[in-house]
Amino acid sequence: MSTIRKETFEQGHLTYGSEVIHYDVIRKNSDLNPRLQATKRQIVIKVHPDRKVVATVPEHTSKEAIQEAVNKRAKWIWKHMVAFSSLKEHVLPKQYISGESQFYLGRRYMLKVTIEAQGTPSVKLLRGKLVVLLNKNNNSSTVKALIDKWYVYRAKLIFHERIQLMLTKATWVTKQPSFKVMSMKKQWGSCSAKGNLVLNPHLVKASKEAIDYVILHELCHIAEHNHSERFWRLLTEVMPNWKQIKSTLDSQAEFYLNE
Repeated sequence: MSTIRKETFEQGHLTYGSEVIHYDVIRKNSDLNPRLQATKRQIVIKVHPDRKVVATVPEHTSKEAIQEAVNKRAKWIWKHMVAFSSLKEHVLPKQYISGESQFYLGRRYMLKVTIEAQGTPSVKLLRGKLVVLLNKNNNSSTVKALIDKWYVYRAKLIFHERIQLMLTKATWVTKQPSFKVMSMKKQWGSCSAKGNLVLNPHLVKASKEAIDYVILHELCHIAEHNHSERFWRLLTEVMPNWKQIKSTLDSQAEFYLNE
C-alpha cells in the first residue's frame, strides 16, 4: 500500500528549545541480530509534508538507541518542520477561478474559466492553460465538478498506459491486473490480495515518473504482500531511484491534494 501518511502505534518525543516534537516509530524486519544495536545508518528519520516525524528502524532497535538518534538530528528535524509549515501557508483552498494553478503530469497550468452562451461545458489544455468552458455563469462548485471529472478521465487513460509499461518490468505478474480510480485522502494507491489495483486520480497531477513509482510499488505487493525487506529489495531492483522519486512526490503532495 502506498501511503501518503504512515500510521503507527509506537511514539516518542524530543525537546528542541521550547518545542516538544512528537515522532512515530515504524519497526521493520531485518537481518540484524537482535543482540546487536542498530547503527546510525539503519535508523532512518524523515519529516513528511504534514510535519509528521517518522523514525523507521530495524525491529529489535532499543528505545534508547532510537531516542539518541532522534535527539542528534533535532535541529535538522526542526528546520524541516518549519520549512513544511511555511510551504503549507501558501497552499490555500481552491476557489476555482481564473488565475489559479492546476497540475497535470508534473506541470503547472493556469486555470482559465470562460463563458460562452452557445458553448458546451468542457475542460481542455490549451497553450499552457487549463481552460474550463461554461455556457452560463455557474458557481465554483460547477467548475470543480468539471475539473474533477476531467482528472478522472485523464487518470484512467494515463494509468492504463503506465500500467502496461510497468508490467514489462514487473515480470512476476502473470496476469493483467485490473485497476480502478478512486479518490483517497491518505493513499496514492493500494493493491488487494487478489492483485487488483486502486489508484488515486490526484496522482495524475504528478509526473509520469512518480506515477510509475506508485504503480510499481503496488505491483510489488503482488509478490510481497507487506513491506518486508524482500519487498524493498524487489522495488529497488525494478526502480533503483525510487527513494528520490518518492521524496519529490511527497514534497508536492500538499499541492496535488489541495481542493
